[in-house]
Amino acid sequence: MTFTILARCARTERVGVGIATYSLGVGGYCPFFVRDRAVLSTQAFANPALGHMAVEHLAAGVLPRQVLVQLAAADPGFSYRQVAIVTADGVVAMHTGENCRPWAGHRTGDGYAVFGNVLAGEATVVAMEESWKNTRGGELDERLLQALEAGRDAGGQAAATGEHLPERSAALVVRGADCTLDLDLRVDLHDDAVTELRRVHAGYVPYLDYYALRARDPANTPPQDVWARSLD
Repeated sequence: MTFTILARCARTERVGVGIATYSLGVGGYCPFFVRDRAVLSTQAFANPALGHMAVEHLAAGVLPRQVLVQLAAADPGFSYRQVAIVTADGVVAMHTGENCRPWAGHRTGDGYAVFGNVLAGEATVVAMEESWKNTRGGELDERLLQALEAGRDAGGQAAATGEHLPERSAALVVRGADCTLDLDLRVDLHDDAVTELRRVHAGYVPYLDYYALRARDPANTPPQDVWARSLD
């Protein structure tokens, strides 16, 4: 009961994930990264062990499609999982198992994958894909967040009865070669997690330059309260 976008920015070669679900604390157990190489998510009857295994294989230079083959061989429950990998150079590998609860599916393209399970329907991932394409040229974090919002607005998740399932946790994570520029925002328990993630993102982004400056040039970094007043 999760909808997700993984993508890379062709301009910066950074990779990121936007993810939302009815489950709690999703940012802590579905997304995984290989620094400066790839982002992946394992979900639908989520098994975080697959994420750790995939990271090891990718770090060793195994190609994404072959990583999925190795995960399938190691996991008797692989037909219940969704796993996607997007690399910093735009390679995509995607698996939606035949035993994922409906509606489950995915759409992929150059440098992105949108996918989900226990959704209201295919419209959720279609809207996410259209949002991603229509925001071409924008900053990666904003594009990912807009895709999440588009998926929510297109129906998001639904129980077997057809009843809408609210997004109770969400995460937005972007990483690249320079860890001082990382963005890692999570909403672990909220009645409207995607909306809350937007609020957190709006509050955090003005501090990105400050946190980078603090890491790179502490001697010339003002106190944070001084920086905060300058934003006002």
